[in-house]
Amino acid sequence: MKGKAQEKIILVTNDDGVTAPGIRALIEAVSPLGKVVVVAPDSPQSGKGHAITIGVPLRLDPVDIFEGIEAWQCSGTPVDCVKLARDKILHRLPDICVSGINHGANHSINVIYSGTMSAAMEAAIEGVPSVGFSYLDYSFGADFSLPQEVAYTVTKKMLESDLPEGTLFNVNIPIIKKEDFKGIKICRQANAKWVEAFDERRDPRGKKYYWLTGEFINRDNGEDTDVYALANNYASLVPVQFDLTDYKLKKKIETDWKL
Repeated sequence: MKGKAQEKIILVTNDDGVTAPGIRALIEAVSPLGKVVVVAPDSPQSGKGHAITIGVPLRLDPVDIFEGIEAWQCSGTPVDCVKLARDKILHRLPDICVSGINHGANHSINVIYSGTMSAAMEAAIEGVPSVGFSYLDYSFGADFSLPQEVAYTVTKKMLESDLPEGTLFNVNIPIIKKEDFKGIKICRQANAKWVEAFDERRDPRGKKYYWLTGEFINRDNGEDTDVYALANNYASLVPVQFDLTDYKLKKKIETDWKL
């Protein structure tokens, strides 16, 4: 007689902090699929990218804010959270890592800056199938019912599939009514970027300070991109890789350059 299959361990993290509504929504969405363990920053860490803490000690404390769920808050970055979860909390790799649900978009070039995606990427680097979820609604009181359905569907598919080592997905969900939602569209990352500037101001003592400002510009007319999908009532799912080698350019310079 075969023994009972071992329960899947689902590591949940984010970059908005352990008290953000989005992480609670994600925990509720994926809890039916396995044993959830939460390790998340103790404060917002948006835009931290793949930063790690090396100059100051890290703190890791248990928190009792999700009923029946083991949860920890970390003083470091989202990537720190994943590293500490593996080494000090789980003492093993999780079966899957889910990050989010982020308050705001992480489509196109935003994947480079995103702490949400960097947490998932860190787990993927370790060979763990991982996914970051982001909802285009920035408000604290956002309705996460549609993103929860998307998160459950994608996480379930991932757990049921034989995925390659290092699998990483970037999922974004539009702000629409459920009845207008067309489903999940598998996409490529759009060629889009922020055109940025700094707003210069002066404090009461006359010393200059700066606020980063910018406008998001989509330079991609493709109908297979994440930006297009989101504008047309789909959730976008982009398979992401962390090998940054430009193989096409590599092949060209191997031929053209005489080194």
